[in-house]
Amino acid sequence: MANGGPKHRSILLVDDDVNLCALMRDFFATYDCAIVAVHDGRQGLARALEGEFDLVILDVMLPVIDGFEVLRQLRKRSGVPVIMLTARTAQQDRVAGLNAGADDYLPKPFGPEELLARMRAVWRRSKTGDTVPREALTSGPLRVELDSRTAWNGDQALPVTTIEFDLLEFLIRSSGRVVSREEVAASVFQRTFMPNDRSIDVHISHLRRKLEGAAMIQTVRGTGYLFAPGASERK
Repeated sequence: MANGGPKHRSILLVDDDVNLCALMRDFFATYDCAIVAVHDGRQGLARALEGEFDLVILDVMLPVIDGFEVLRQLRKRSGVPVIMLTARTAQQDRVAGLNAGADDYLPKPFGPEELLARMRAVWRRSKTGDTVPREALTSGPLRVELDSRTAWNGDQALPVTTIEFDLLEFLIRSSGRVVSREEVAASVFQRTFMPNDRSIDVHISHLRRKLEGAAMIQTVRGTGYLFAPGASERK
């Protein structure tokens, strides 16, 4: 393994910029990351659904099917981590990617070192390769199985994404105290919180809806969030 990078990772890159794909393939090869590149949304979706990849890097602007639709279709059948790339600078476009189920996004142009850092953060959150048995966490009717990375409301499985699972684990461990957005960004996303970054609020909103009846995530204005078991939030 070169330069301390992740070992033997298989990555699907869906981007119509052939030159960029070639450059990224060469760069990530030095980190033992094998990139398979396809150049339109239809092929990207088909390859992603084969289930052989550790990560999908997905451009928004794609021929045939755009990246948002690829992600929406992918999330119906797969929880594979996804990082979206976008040349669009409008915040609503980035939020749209998170709403569709992306784990992270990166605006173009970007440095490959920053993308590598984002990839490592996603893999840390997914805890792939962690073979140490860990206990389950419970809070009221809610149960989080740390080894299988599944969440349950009684005997009903909750369809949480990778990042939602990590948020849920963090919130349960912090139950009863207000956690700031800065703390969530550092602990769950492994990055510094930026005041104009709405990604945390978007993921919290998704998780709140899925937990209805099992737990409450209260937004504390100007501060952060408070997690409590057993009741849906009334807002």
